[in-house]
Amino acid sequence: MSFQSYLDNIETKTGLTPRQFIGLAAERGFGPGTKAGPILEWLKEDYGLARGHGMALVHVITKGPQIGDGHVGSTGSHADASDTLWLEGRASNPNR
Repeated sequence: MSFQSYLDNIETKTGLTPRQFIGLAAERGFGPGTKAGPILEWLKEDYGLARGHGMALVHVITKGPQIGDGHVGSTGSHADASDTLWLEGRASNPNR
């Protein structure tokens, strides 16, 4: 599954975009420099997200939308269209 697919699936499951999760995380004091553990615990308790999906949100909460270009433009299930994740919701994603 691509990184963007993880975020899209989270939106489908929770009804919240990645950008909304960043805002909710900031309200709890989570952001750059926050360890993964507390964020994962919050996401599991409040939204039922398991570790894989939670780690995708940990990345955008602590590091922003940029990802490594290792899978960008490649083929297969882990390919991403861009090295910048779309955080505004899957319906408005220009890369879809």
